[in-house]
Amino acid sequence: MRRLAWRCASFAFAAGLIWLWQMVANARLISPIFLPGPDRAWAALINGFASRDLGAKLLGTLQHMALGWLVACIAAIVLGSLIGSSRRARIYVAPSLEFLRPLPVSAIIPVAIALYGLSEGMAIFVIAFGTLWPMLLATIQGFASVEPRLLEVARALNLSRLETIAKISLPSAMPDILSGMRVSLTVALILSVVCEIVAGLSGLGQWILISARMFRAPDLFAGVILLGIVGYVAAAAISFVEHRLLTWRRAGH
Repeated sequence: MRRLAWRCASFAFAAGLIWLWQMVANARLISPIFLPGPDRAWAALINGFASRDLGAKLLGTLQHMALGWLVACIAAIVLGSLIGSSRRARIYVAPSLEFLRPLPVSAIIPVAIALYGLSEGMAIFVIAFGTLWPMLLATIQGFASVEPRLLEVARALNLSRLETIAKISLPSAMPDILSGMRVSLTVALILSVVCEIVAGLSGLGQWILISARMFRAPDLFAGVILLGIVGYVAAAAISFVEHRLLTWRRAGH
């Protein structure tokens, strides 16, 4: 009941913000050219799917986000498991990680353009680079903090290193890995929009940029609303997966 009450309160707060937005738009405190009401934004959203290519733009953004994020997931889990499970590897690799991790993704975009041009490959590279670090650092932390007694059990059972990682270290590090995935998924969505704006790739970023240049405020807000929906659904999906995979953790408590 408490959880339901908090959820109802959150929806009521969101509805209040939408109502306030509508009131400001109706009062024309800000020019309708720049601030349409939620009714016009919603109509533009429906019209974009019905008679324009907003659906294709949405699929383009989802494709860029998913491909870059999946590449980063694979690289982060593989590298993080190898680095995190070895104290010597952590000592040797830490300086390089500390050098690369603070690099802003915006500084990598010119490098990616030089390597791949204004292409889909450039977007995937930038998204993968930007989303790699939250997952990689979380994976390393998860593997480095495995209970030592579990590793002693693995040695007593003569498990190989790969078996130890798969059967003991990976399940133990899963909460940290999923936490890093949740953070990186939001970063992937942001970088997808940035790459689409910079490179002119088909996606919601391109839709928003063209709408802004042509002063089509309802279309612009429709794209922003759709981005918010995508982010919310993606976060909810990760939370659902985390809830299912970590059932053993809640049972243990």
